[in-house]
Amino acid sequence: MGEHLEELRSVEDLDRALKESNVRTVLLFKHSLTCPISARAFRELQSYLEDADSRISYKLITVQTARDVSDEASSKLDVTHQSPQAILVRAGQPVWHASHSEITARALASAIRNIA
Repeated sequence: MGEHLEELRSVEDLDRALKESNVRTVLLFKHSLTCPISARAFRELQSYLEDADSRISYKLITVQTARDVSDEASSKLDVTHQSPQAILVRAGQPVWHASHSEITARALASAIRNIA
């Protein structure tokens, strides 16, 4: 993988990621281990990460093991929960998000290019 994907396991991890978004755009990826659509979207993310923009910080929220983190992200960012879901965050605010089949390597690259 071209870029490191850090798993957020606690609300404190999420808070650090949101704080980091003040100096570096952060991509949050919500993933379900049991959903085939999420598995496809995760493969798209992995494909994107092979040549990812290194100015972005990449974070993973696994819904089954970090539901509180997923819920808190939805609440703090005021973005309705979806799984799978990709959310670009800058200065603590969502600047782009997509879910389900909208998450492709091409869509991620385009959104990040337009925002970074």
